[in-house]
Amino acid sequence: MNDSRKNPVVYKSFEFALSILDLTLKLNHHYKVYSLSDQLLRSGTSIGANVEEAIGAFSKKDFLYKMTIAYKEARESHYWLRLIHASENFQEIHKALPTEQAIELQKIIGSICKTSKQKLQHNSDQIK
Repeated sequence: MNDSRKNPVVYKSFEFALSILDLTLKLNHHYKVYSLSDQLLRSGTSIGANVEEAIGAFSKKDFLYKMTIAYKEARESHYWLRLIHASENFQEIHKALPTEQAIELQKIIGSICKTSKQKLQHNSDQIK
């Protein structure tokens, strides 16, 4: 676990997944909203899984592809969190929503994708 602290996106995506896991357990236990919590669980834990796959990528293009998926999953997670927050049915857990974590991950991963895309474009321009 100490190694992940050296890479902020690995650490933050793992911590976010833990928060999502806790939240979905609460949603299931208290509200019995299995479909909603399943969607959130899938997208929220997929972020870190795709970040890990990106780190182990075989090429820069593969890295960008996996990070792009992580970015999309962060956006989807943020959507589900906003939906839960907007609903009056889940008032008791609003403070437990890791919305700020989702926004932060979107920003970090979005920046990584942008930089990676620029580097790929720069490298392909040099080859021509």
